[in-house]
Amino acid sequence: MAADPTAVPSVVKHRETLDKALKAIRTREYWSPYPEHPKAYADGATAQAAFEALRGTRFDLDQPGTDGWTGGEVSPYGIELGVEYPHPDVDVLLPAMRAAMPAWREAGPENRALVCLEILARINARTTELAHTVMHTSGQAFMMAFQAGGPHAQDRGLEAVAYAYVEQVRTPGTAEWVKPQGKRDPLTLRKDFTAVPRGVALVIGCNTFPTWNGYPGLFASLATGNAVVVKPHPRAVLPLALTVRIAREVLAETGFDPNLICLAAERPGEGLAKTLALRPEVRVIDYTGSTAFGDWLEDNARQAQVFTEKAGVNTVVVDSTDDYKGMLSNLAFSLSLYSGQMCTTPQNLLIPRDGIATDDGHKGFDEVVGDLAAAVGGLLGDDARANALLGALVNPDVKARLEAAASLGEVALASREVPNPDFPDAVVRTPVIVKLDGAKPDDEAAYMSECFGPVAFAVAMDSTQDAVDLLRRTVRDKGAMTVGAYTTSREVERQIEDVCLEEAAQLSLNLTGGVYVNQTAAFSDFHGSGGNPAANAALCDGAFVASRFRVIEVRRPV
Repeated sequence: MAADPTAVPSVVKHRETLDKALKAIRTREYWSPYPEHPKAYADGATAQAAFEALRGTRFDLDQPGTDGWTGGEVSPYGIELGVEYPHPDVDVLLPAMRAAMPAWREAGPENRALVCLEILARINARTTELAHTVMHTSGQAFMMAFQAGGPHAQDRGLEAVAYAYVEQVRTPGTAEWVKPQGKRDPLTLRKDFTAVPRGVALVIGCNTFPTWNGYPGLFASLATGNAVVVKPHPRAVLPLALTVRIAREVLAETGFDPNLICLAAERPGEGLAKTLALRPEVRVIDYTGSTAFGDWLEDNARQAQVFTEKAGVNTVVVDSTDDYKGMLSNLAFSLSLYSGQMCTTPQNLLIPRDGIATDDGHKGFDEVVGDLAAAVGGLLGDDARANALLGALVNPDVKARLEAAASLGEVALASREVPNPDFPDAVVRTPVIVKLDGAKPDDEAAYMSECFGPVAFAVAMDSTQDAVDLLRRTVRDKGAMTVGAYTTSREVERQIEDVCLEEAAQLSLNLTGGVYVNQTAAFSDFHGSGGNPAANAALCDGAFVASRFRVIEVRRPV
């Protein structure tokens, strides 16, 4: 007998929110139920205390199959978190999760959606506390951790629930089938249709955006009836552990087995993601991270539907502009936000070597690059402002790439160290801008590879047409999560649009104000396309949720 979550008043109230989310994904207009300003949430001191209370504790989730404890997170800001998490015996954990699924399946799409919305509401209520966990595992500055790790991540989770609901109710639950037979009695059947989950879903978390990248797959799988095992990145466990704890509490309160969602924290060097990915119980995998492991999952986890977001080379074509200062300001912010540690941050700026036409007169290549360097320098000249935008470098590999980039070409803007008075051990660096030549084969190895972090390449091109051609090759061969372009020419705009349509890349044109190429809004913007090597799925569309379940039919004569 399925549980009845409608008996829980806090669940029923979410029907209106679900309806608004369904409308938003149809209209693509701006909408969010989750405020993005800290003043809308709990007292900051209380949330800070709640975060501090988690440090140095054993994070018990009362999960089956716990065979020990593991931890070791150290904040990019230099403090040890000291949290220990349950380590799973997967031979015990996964069967227990499978056993939790029948009642969840029988609950149906609407009840599952409403329970998921209650989970999101509970998460939202603890946004400020979660922001501290995101900040101290990802290195994001607090305000970005608050917004991207909080309401924006919750938006993406709700968006996934809405798409999951739409796809599941596309087929009616029951139908009467009557086929005329002329003078004979018609053939009559009753047909029942049930959305059936695929199995256990595995979410492999990332270090930089544990909630923003984790929530879409987590909630898409849960809303379609699957159990979800969350395997966080070992340097970013706490935000997802707290998420799992909240979800387990809601599931238990609404009459479901809390083992529908479990945490799988790994020991150092264990490689637990590979072990889980090959288990026969695991039928859905969501992954954000390196191309190498994403390719391994796609090639080896054959029993599962695998959704990957991997590396790409994001490109901006600069042809001309009617707002030169606005263009420079917009690009400077895009390059600086979170020290370029976003999968959507632009890396290659393709600029004709003869320069560009602007509202401030013709600007040569060197002048454009110099002015951009000055814009970044001005934006980050004040240390307090720089810390608020840059955050901290998430790991030593980013720092090593940043330092190596300076040897790849002429440095137009050198990176500098920014002291953080609140966290003296934080590694904070401004972006480096390096000039490269698109006509030199030796430079191609640099600009045709992703250099994740605060590194930008200003690439001199023989012409705008050459830039468009390189854009096409880059997206086709290396992939891109984002493409940007600046042009006053309708013909150039059309050529770039054609490239992005044909190579399946999301395009932003002539951004000069408060919207940036590396930001996307849930319910309206698609994150990735699923059509180029950077990612095989988009957040969020029907394809992202539809293969997480199957419709099974039972026919009976009437």
